[in-house]
Amino acid sequence: MTAAESFSNLIQAPSPVLALAPMQDVTTLQFMRVVARYGGPDVYWTEYFRVHGESRPEKWILDSITQNPTGKPVVAQLIGSDIPALVRNAKLLQKFPIAAIDLNLGCPAPIVYRKCAGGGLLREPQKIDAILGALREAVTVPFTVKTRIGFASPEEFDTLLPLFARHSLDLLTIHARTVAQMYRPGVRYDLIAHAARELKYPVLLNGNVFSAGQAKKLLAETGVRGLMIGRGAIRNPWLFDQIRAELRGEKKLVPTGRDLLHYIHELWENEITPSVRESAQVQRMKKFTNFIGDGMTGPFLHDIRRANTKADFWRVCEQALDHTEPMPLEPLDHAHNYHAIEPAALSQSP
Repeated sequence: MTAAESFSNLIQAPSPVLALAPMQDVTTLQFMRVVARYGGPDVYWTEYFRVHGESRPEKWILDSITQNPTGKPVVAQLIGSDIPALVRNAKLLQKFPIAAIDLNLGCPAPIVYRKCAGGGLLREPQKIDAILGALREAVTVPFTVKTRIGFASPEEFDTLLPLFARHSLDLLTIHARTVAQMYRPGVRYDLIAHAARELKYPVLLNGNVFSAGQAKKLLAETGVRGLMIGRGAIRNPWLFDQIRAELRGEKKLVPTGRDLLHYIHELWENEITPSVRESAQVQRMKKFTNFIGDGMTGPFLHDIRRANTKADFWRVCEQALDHTEPMPLEPLDHAHNYHAIEPAALSQSP
């Protein structure tokens, strides 16, 4: 069975789909290898291939496809606005064992959206319409899109949803924030629920999924086909298996401090390049520990951000985590967002 056939079967199967979100400079081959050891998602997305002019798919991103160690399908994500270049790169990528081609319409980084790519395209619906049409014609494997609900306002979703409905996508992933909102509170799951009802193809929910109990509630209340998880999976790589256990009514594994310490050691061993200077290695690891620290009380986050040497880094980790107490690993500010999935919020759907 090809990766594309495996992906098609996955999104048509009755069980909810659990996906690892594409995260630039995070969802590398190395991170996929680590998270797979903790249960892992049903499907992976690559970090985005940058498409412009005469660009070709970057080798280090291709490695996550050609050397995929997980046994699960991997979706190749494109970002850009040059239609001939997007079509050319989509055709090149289809020569590799990809599960699908995905178009990024959600990246909120200013350096990206100012170039009318990623989330910046949400300001130009006509351009999106042309890109979707051209890619759908060029892509023979499943074709998917990852979007936000608008650029500056959630009201823009009223225009975007009919646009997506016009195209024969195989799946739409919706991050329930605007581009301008970045990752701040105010997640609009109600708009995703509306999309799941209106569209003829499957919808994945993305944005602030942080626990198994919350995931089960989101699936029930929005009617989506599944969940795409990004930062929550960095903080808690057990989350995918915890969700599966919750849905089956089974006991969930709750990691201890030492379990989390072991996970950080695995990240270090897989993410660090021996030839890179020590201070750069520590800074690289902070990309992960910044998210891990969101789920911890005490001085860990403050102290780890100030570590500059390997010795300091591991001293902070061991002081905070060398224990056998359970670690729920839920973000400490999650209550500020949780109201968005209450029935009152869902009733706001257009």
